[in-house]
Amino acid sequence: MPEAESVRLEFAGEGGRVAVVTLNRPEVSNAMNTALGVRLGQVLAEVEDRAAVRAAILTGAGERAFCAGGDLKERNGMTPEQWTRQHRLFEDTARRLREMRKPVLAAVNGAAVAGGCELAMSADFILASANARFGQSEVRVGIIPGVGGTQLLPRRLPLGRALQLLMTGELVGAEEAHRWGLVNEVLPTVADLRQRALAVAEAIAANSPAAVEQAKRAARVGRDLPLAEAVAFELECYRRMVDHPDRYEGVAAFNEKRAPRFRDAY
Repeated sequence: MPEAESVRLEFAGEGGRVAVVTLNRPEVSNAMNTALGVRLGQVLAEVEDRAAVRAAILTGAGERAFCAGGDLKERNGMTPEQWTRQHRLFEDTARRLREMRKPVLAAVNGAAVAGGCELAMSADFILASANARFGQSEVRVGIIPGVGGTQLLPRRLPLGRALQLLMTGELVGAEEAHRWGLVNEVLPTVADLRQRALAVAEAIAANSPAAVEQAKRAARVGRDLPLAEAVAFELECYRRMVDHPDRYEGVAAFNEKRAPRFRDAY
């Protein structure tokens, strides 16, 4: 498959303000090869730079898998140098996803394993179909997670549960992942998942892009700070909005009993 086709980028919602990013190698469970890693980084950069986009959805093609992790067939026979070079590409792509200013939700439509689970956790939150499964299976092939899994799982789950998944390599189903707090919602089918993901992304996109960005920034940065420092950082983000055009527009729209007309973030 040509590199450009390994990741699809589409726009949905009012004015195309929701970007839908689809990992598009369904014949191999959307496993990440070099071409997909390169293309995903390019697509994420385009989403970040496109002013009209206010929210993004990351999902996988088909109904069987979100992403099965690294493509081990491509990796078979790689030298350590080749493996490391490819992995640095995957690291950069996952970092770009984690550091997106715009909100990104993962719509997990089936298996999210190894690097696929790490990609899902690199989004802001996860919605899943009932057939979704999650896990960091790397120890089963003699390696460990390398694009954030050992750090993201303990931030989303109690440490004991995270360590169980990291050390056994076992997978958990969508309902269990929901009970544990890894997944926000479980939808009956992949079609329901896609409909719900679009609805949630549209609800986010209807809000002030600048305010959403600052709320995300305050929560993500503040999470790793002592409470007093975190609250001070929240106030720094809050003050950015006090003299922002969206604050004036939002208050005016409320008082005039109309929908606000927020400007694009960039």
